[in-house]
Amino acid sequence: MLENVRRDRRVRAIAFPQKTLARPVVIDGVGLHSGAEIHMVLHPAEADRGIVFRRTDLVSQGREVSDIPAIYHHVAETTLSTAIGNAAGTTISTIEHLMAAFSALGVDNALVEIDAAEVPVLDGSSEIFIEKIEAAGLEKLDAPRKAIRILKPVVVEDGLKRAALLPGEGFKLFFEIDFDNEVIGHQEIEADLHDPFFAEDILRARTFCLRKDIEAMWAVGLAKGGSLENAVVVDTHAILNEEGLRYEDEFVRHKLLDAVGDLALSGLPLIGRYEGSRAGHAMNNRVLRALMADRSAWEIVEYSEACHTAAPRRAELSAIPAD
Repeated sequence: MLENVRRDRRVRAIAFPQKTLARPVVIDGVGLHSGAEIHMVLHPAEADRGIVFRRTDLVSQGREVSDIPAIYHHVAETTLSTAIGNAAGTTISTIEHLMAAFSALGVDNALVEIDAAEVPVLDGSSEIFIEKIEAAGLEKLDAPRKAIRILKPVVVEDGLKRAALLPGEGFKLFFEIDFDNEVIGHQEIEADLHDPFFAEDILRARTFCLRKDIEAMWAVGLAKGGSLENAVVVDTHAILNEEGLRYEDEFVRHKLLDAVGDLALSGLPLIGRYEGSRAGHAMNNRVLRALMADRSAWEIVEYSEACHTAAPRRAELSAIPAD
């Protein structure tokens, strides 16, 4: 009992402690691209562990095969989703919606055990992940939270596609899309990750696709689990989902959701601003790699809960979760 009291006092003394889950979260569902039935459990993890995915179907072969840290340089594929992999060739795809939920809720450490190579798509958004994690609750850990402060602009471009990470306070995001489809067209949105309504306003937006692209995706083995239950399907002139859209601009909101999940692979919260124009998973990973490759473009600092900005005292580089 006395030890628990002492531990509680140490936690309260930390300005903004790292967080993990208060208890395990069980999630079952279908893989968007694989169509497989998937069982996943989110477990609490110790401080400085970061987010680690573990393939339980491969765990008997050892951690070198089964474990994959959710870090930007482990991104192995970015076709219609973000997949991470390890040196043994083990992969887990469609992690972005779960990672966005972790990021928005401030979950720094978790072990994700999963018995397949893809995270369940659920309703096509982060909403169910958010609900289940909030129901389980979060636990403060006896270790200070760190953040990556962006010090100078880093921009990557590919034709009309653009992704940028810029200096700023808190973490604000801007995204714009432009589709040659009258239902979607041009949409843009700006949001603040630390807005208390961010999860409701952004993370409820569902993934979407054009009806004309579905057969092409099937032909390359993708979207096998896709349906009107977990994606918005857009025809030339109309939405095919009977219930319609959750938001008039649900399409750009979901692209922003994807960006939050992709950028969570930085390993630590970001302090600054993200701007995306027609960007996708590949561009998001490229700009994150470009940022981390330029050591003069960022610093690691202690994170302040009060204003969601970084305290001036520089932290150690080793604060980024290791492999």
